[in-house]
Amino acid sequence: MARRFNVSGECNPERHYMLPPLRRLPMVRKLIEDQAYFVLHAPRQSGKTTAVRTLASELTAEGRYTSVVLSQETGAADLGSVGAAELAILDDWRPRINLLPTELHVPAWPDAPEGRRLGAALNAWASTSSRPLVLFLDEIDALQGPVLVSILRQLRSGFGSRPQAFPQSIGLVGMRDVRDYLMQAGGSGRTGSASPFNIKDESLTLRNFTRDEVAELYAQHTADTGQTFEPAAVDRAFELSGGHPWLVNALARQMVEVLVPNRSRSLTLADADDAAKLLIERRDTHLDSLSERLLEPRVRVVIEPILQGDPPIIASRDDVEYAVDLGLIRRTRPGGVEIANPIYGEIIPRELASRPLLAAATVAPTWLRADGRLDPPKLLEAFVAFWRQHGEVLMKAQPYHEAAPHLVAMAFLQRVENGGGPSTTLGMSGLVPQYAIGTGRMDLCLRYGPDTLGIELKVWSRGKDPLVAGLKQIDGYLAGLPTDAKGWLVIFDRRPDQPPVEERTSASTERTPSGREVVVVRA
Repeated sequence: MARRFNVSGECNPERHYMLPPLRRLPMVRKLIEDQAYFVLHAPRQSGKTTAVRTLASELTAEGRYTSVVLSQETGAADLGSVGAAELAILDDWRPRINLLPTELHVPAWPDAPEGRRLGAALNAWASTSSRPLVLFLDEIDALQGPVLVSILRQLRSGFGSRPQAFPQSIGLVGMRDVRDYLMQAGGSGRTGSASPFNIKDESLTLRNFTRDEVAELYAQHTADTGQTFEPAAVDRAFELSGGHPWLVNALARQMVEVLVPNRSRSLTLADADDAAKLLIERRDTHLDSLSERLLEPRVRVVIEPILQGDPPIIASRDDVEYAVDLGLIRRTRPGGVEIANPIYGEIIPRELASRPLLAAATVAPTWLRADGRLDPPKLLEAFVAFWRQHGEVLMKAQPYHEAAPHLVAMAFLQRVENGGGPSTTLGMSGLVPQYAIGTGRMDLCLRYGPDTLGIELKVWSRGKDPLVAGLKQIDGYLAGLPTDAKGWLVIFDRRPDQPPVEERTSASTERTPSGREVVVVRA
């Protein structure tokens, strides 16, 4: 069977290109030797399950331990009843345990009262097992509330009986660190109050792929098929994905299966860019699952300032770590964060902007000339008219209130990119947001055919008029764009007691410090 790049479920070396799955988990064997209980957390589809299943298989095959990966996900269907959730989980465990060698199978689960069934089952299994048990409890963060409280407390209760009467080592595997389990489970990750799981030795995470590992993965396709990835394509794939394993595989899959199925042609930088466009257009399950998180208050308080070009200083440390654990942002320096990778950097604001985009009426594409190119003066007229008509209403409807002007402006510009209609088919070379964190601004680059428009968005909520600072900033931004690029500086006046949007919206021409002529829109 020909191998391919995997974008669903765990990897199988016979069917998928893959890197050694334990390379990114160098500490786990030492923790197991030390009889430790630990947490392994990483963003969705980053290789957690593949890694722990590989390790469990190795540990069992070596003959010293009985090791298996057991899912907790079935318990999520019965979160209102601890007893029902326990039974569902134990019933789901047995088929996985039965894949072990016969001599390692578990006896019948003992009878036990509600709230003690998992602990009793693990006690009975460990007490009768010929080897110490090493278990990986996958999808632990599917559980919430009393069910999660109960399971964590049962693990803590049996911890002192290991390894003779309880598993020697247990790893909790999920997207988030244990502090979030504690907060959901009724303990506290913030105040230090009594926790239902205070026996954790370590919290481990899976790092993303390095550039060399992306090249190593892609080289497996070359070895199998003869089709090569040019170094620039590898560089671009690593840059766009930030090394996230799912994105690395998804980009490659689009390149070799959709864009360039001809194995005699090599893959180029342009192919990597086109693959990114396709991923954004497809909105695969992985990307949709990220979008669902954006409306969570804990996520909004972190993401919204980044969209505005500000650090998330209002967010708590726990909320920042939560967004990191979800894979939405990454750390750049002590105290610094940014959107996790350029693909997410496009998806996040576009997903948020799609709400006002769908709410507004279709805008006729009056900004196009007869030859199909942009007509900048007509585009300006259309934007001013759009803002006067829809700006106030759409900003009030936007859940990201502070970043609402940026997102509503993006909604209009997406219409430009899509020819006036509500389609959200987006592209890396169409409307590209850039975040200048610490400067209080968002930059947008609209490319339409051969025409380029650089746009700087600023909000005036207090202090002095940001015009002078904005002209300097748009000057620097335009310096990095084609020499014939046009420039807009859009200042959203959100000071209290201002006239209505339809009255205060205007446009004028100003000069930057280097003499560039730009349009200043006051909205």
